[in-house]
Amino acid sequence: QVQLRESGGGLVQPGGSLRLSCVASGNILSIYSMGWYRQAPGKQRELVAASTSGGSTNYADSVKGRFTISRDNAKRTVYLQMNSLKPEDTAVYSCNADLLSGSSYTRYNYWGQGTQVTVSS
Repeated sequence: QVQLRESGGGLVQPGGSLRLSCVASGNILSIYSMGWYRQAPGKQRELVAASTSGGSTNYADSVKGRFTISRDNAKRTVYLQMNSLKPEDTAVYSCNADLLSGSSYTRYNYWGQGTQVTVSS
């Protein structure tokens, strides 16, 4: 059973920083990409940042220069360092992984349950 577990969310003041982590566990043969999405109340879910197994990354325009995604492939972990946070960054942040399951030999997108990030004074 593949699981993604996020941690690191919370309440932070504008201008502050948070670091999110997401660990993939279970019978996994290969992870192709890992990334972070967010959904604010009343809005659609959007891509925040993603990282491929080859090391390429892409970011939403709204977070470029403020957020950094990184991966530790040995630990099957993806991080999102968020700096200079703004109130508009408030959302539920969810981890996503495009991976090959070792039990079903199926490539599929898996999701974590999400972690709340609130930016407020």
